[in-house]
Amino acid sequence: MAEVNVRSVCIFCGSRSGVRPEYRDAATKLGAAMARRGLTLVYGGASVGLMGAVADAVLAGGGKAVGVLPHFMDAKELGHPRLTEMHRVDSMHSRKALMAERADAFIALPGGFGTLDELFEIVTWAQLGLHRKPMGLLDVDGFFQPLLALVQRMVEAGFVPETQAMPFAVSPSPDALLDRLLSGPTMPVTSKWLKDGQQT
Repeated sequence: MAEVNVRSVCIFCGSRSGVRPEYRDAATKLGAAMARRGLTLVYGGASVGLMGAVADAVLAGGGKAVGVLPHFMDAKELGHPRLTEMHRVDSMHSRKALMAERADAFIALPGGFGTLDELFEIVTWAQLGLHRKPMGLLDVDGFFQPLLALVQRMVEAGFVPETQAMPFAVSPSPDALLDRLLSGPTMPVTSKWLKDGQQT
């Protein structure tokens, strides 16, 4: 599968701001860095939490922001009113599919269950060879270290190939993370469907 030229980045992050000011600050810095580089933001379309912070920063920097929001969330007036584009869809499944289609790379910031759901679906698609888009974690204040430990545990237990032990680029720095994603895919190609005991 052909590698992509990164022009748009999908951000997965919390619809809450979290208890530490560092989380919102990191979202704002990432949005500003994307705008400086001319990278279009693709995200879940909300105006609240870290989602709103990254979108506000992209727009403040003169960048483009594309939102994808399910109708039931729009009814709760969660949609960002100033986006470059807003797409309204019928379900969470449709939301994730359209965000993946519109993005050339993916970054997860701190968040909750929804953030992890989005992140691991896109990682699974990469493992299955459905895309070669780079994926990253903005590791604010070590937020993702327990997750990385869990991934290593899955490798040790034989459920993830050793070659895919680090499917993401990881950095606490927005600019360093973007540099890595712009350099190419983060998950090595391997065959998942191997017989037990066969080496990858």
